Amino acid sequence: MPESEERRRLEARLSEYLTEGDMETEEQEEAVRRRLPPRTEIRIQTALDPIVEETKKYRSMAKEIDSRYDEYLKRVKEDKPKDS
Repeated sequence: MPESEERRRLEARLSEYLTEGDMETEEQEEAVRRRLPPRTEIRIQTALDPIVEETKKYRSMAKEIDSRYDEYLKRVKEDKPKDS
């Protein structure tokens, strides 16, 4: 069988496979929603809080003009379990 005839026959068969049966239709919004990746959040539990460590380092080098991190540091100290 010549190659071009084989190719036409395969293309015709493929076309049949792709067009036979009922065509599935769906709402466009539903299709878009299904394709969106799920929202995920990755949390890593650490022994040391990097914000607290960085704030301490900066405070050792210079004085803060405002005390914007004081509230955060107070909350962290309250939430921290006491090991002693």
